[in-house]
Amino acid sequence: MSPRKRKNPADDWMPPRVYRGRSAYEWHPKGGGAVKLCPLDAPHDTVLSEYRKAKEERTQASRVTIGSMLDEYLHSADFRRLAAATQNDYRYSSGKLRRVFGDAAPDAVTAPIVRQFMDKRGEKSITRANRELSLLSTIWAWSFERGHTSAPNPCKAVRRFQEKRRDKYVTDAEYQSVYERAPLHIQIAMEIAYLCAARQADVLALRWGRPGQTDPQSNQGPTVLEQGIYIRQGKTGRKKTKLWTPRLRAAIEKAKRLRSDISSVYVIHNRKGQRYTADGFKAMWKRVRDKALEDGAIAESFTFHDLKAKGISDYEGDKLAFSDHASRQQMERYNRKVQEIHAHDPDKSE
Repeated sequence: MSPRKRKNPADDWMPPRVYRGRSAYEWHPKGGGAVKLCPLDAPHDTVLSEYRKAKEERTQASRVTIGSMLDEYLHSADFRRLAAATQNDYRYSSGKLRRVFGDAAPDAVTAPIVRQFMDKRGEKSITRANRELSLLSTIWAWSFERGHTSAPNPCKAVRRFQEKRRDKYVTDAEYQSVYERAPLHIQIAMEIAYLCAARQADVLALRWGRPGQTDPQSNQGPTVLEQGIYIRQGKTGRKKTKLWTPRLRAAIEKAKRLRSDISSVYVIHNRKGQRYTADGFKAMWKRVRDKALEDGAIAESFTFHDLKAKGISDYEGDKLAFSDHASRQQMERYNRKVQEIHAHDPDKSE
């Protein structure tokens, strides 16, 4: 289709949607706006060249890539509704995906290419490989539903690695060895995680309630209440108050010593009264645990998250209700203590 005739026949040489502005030739793309091409005294060949260049740049900018799909998803309302821990993990995973696939168009990423990525990534960490595959699949489905891509999701045809189920049970002696070497705020965090079967994120988010407060405020996170510690699990959303025991109350009394030095809304806080970041706390925990390893006090490393599993394993009662997991299958992943059951004795007198 030939361009529409101009009012001034002398302008018929100009490409579609290119006009003379006040001081320069301008291209007005369909999406709106104006792009300056070159001065009005530029020769026709220069105008045509700058037009083609601007059009190509606009085409490249609007091209959908894995990187742009990641950007769209990570700034979406769906992403903001995820638990904080999941958001942090997705942001971490996005870095690797962006380095490998960022500039690739969706239709260029096939199942064999994703498999090749998984195999290479799995040489270092099968856990991270699985998490990054999950994020890639998630952003693909999200983008497909919104019309950002029509390319089929290659992740559906890629098998995840079988992850070894973590079964480390922290013994009382191991717990005590690390506890004795920990500063006060780490000791308090350990006790809350163990006695309440709480995740690190919930421990770090724990706030002081008002004197005499018995009910958490609407949408409030973990809170010290009159009758115990209220925790709305950041991952599952389940709400529960872990009632006081002498040992749990003793841990909170220790926390009040921290509060007497620095005023803070958080039970566990840094010298400025601010909440610890996940990475900052993880680094402090690692130093304490590694000191116990170096001293020979413990023979095997364990994570802070293993303390939640110890709490569930040691609890003598309804472990499912105590753990706040949605199913018994989920809870059993944290029940790691070896059970002792009497053997069958057919000769036992009745």
